[in-house]
Amino acid sequence: MTKIKKIAVGMSGGVDSTMTVYLLKQEGYDIVGITMSVWDNSIDMPDLGISGCYGPGEKKDIEQTKELAKKFGVEHFVIDLKEDYKNNVLKYFCSEYSCGKTPNPCVMCNRKVKFGALIEKAKSTGLDFDIFATGHYARVEYDDKTKRWLLKKAIDDKKDQSYFLAFLSQEQLSKVMFPLGSKTKTEIKNLATELGLKELAEKKESQDFIETDDYSVLFKDKKIEAGAILDINGKKLGTHKGIIHYTIGQRKGLGISTPEPVYVIKIDADNNTIIVGPESFLFSKELKASNINWISINELKTPIRVMAKIRQQHKPAWANVEPINNSDIKITFDEPQRAITAGQTVVLYDEDIVVGAGIIIK
Repeated sequence: MTKIKKIAVGMSGGVDSTMTVYLLKQEGYDIVGITMSVWDNSIDMPDLGISGCYGPGEKKDIEQTKELAKKFGVEHFVIDLKEDYKNNVLKYFCSEYSCGKTPNPCVMCNRKVKFGALIEKAKSTGLDFDIFATGHYARVEYDDKTKRWLLKKAIDDKKDQSYFLAFLSQEQLSKVMFPLGSKTKTEIKNLATELGLKELAEKKESQDFIETDDYSVLFKDKKIEAGAILDINGKKLGTHKGIIHYTIGQRKGLGISTPEPVYVIKIDADNNTIIVGPESFLFSKELKASNINWISINELKTPIRVMAKIRQQHKPAWANVEPINNSDIKITFDEPQRAITAGQTVVLYDEDIVVGAGIIIK
């Protein structure tokens, strides 16, 4: 890699991105802070103080970010990405949910917006930098043997965010830096406290991509129809309020009474029905994934053994992966996994190295 002259840090106003700025400045790098603006006031969403990427609280977050940048002597710029976020994240999220799937918007945002449009638009405004750094807990290394950039888990396994970054391309990985990947969250919070930023260290972290617990606000201009809730034999048990309100494995909020607990085991968007059944029906050993992004390897020609993670809170499980064609793979777990869900991201690991990732389609 050529010598790094200037680093742009994606600043959100949180402790992680702020300490990223501090650590890089301590290493002597020339730093510029950039923050994406995505809230467009197009959705009736009250400011409830909920932390998220998209919502009316953005203005306050940007003001706080500017103050933090000023505190550390960093020039700061706000990049307008409203259209990019709307087209690549919100529309994607709504489209997938309307099809009965449960997408992961953060994975798509990272690939197309945060590590895509943000960098491109920042440079188009005249900002000149060599590397883009963020406060994500993950690591990036170059493998001289394979001539590929590797995405690796963070040292702090509890805070590891490699799952959300698994769709970054080789080109993107070659130009990013994650200074917190080799540190623990506790270390970062303690550092902030030592620097007189205890309030920042204790600030509630962003847990979702929108500032509300009710995703239905994103569907106000779309037709959401009620439909039947059926058991595994096709018997109607009740009426659902729209498939966007349900996901595989859900038990609460079904509005039906049954002798034994039942869970959502299938969402049939074509017929606008929800199928429920015993928890045992949620377990499966196989899945099919598409839109594969290989990281540690160029392509998959023969079956491999990996640890597969089917959602962020899922404990990776041993599985065999085999190619179906150029864009699809089949994953067979050693043990049945609960609530494998179409639309979610499956990430494949070889110990702490991300082999690749795909979108679950079946």
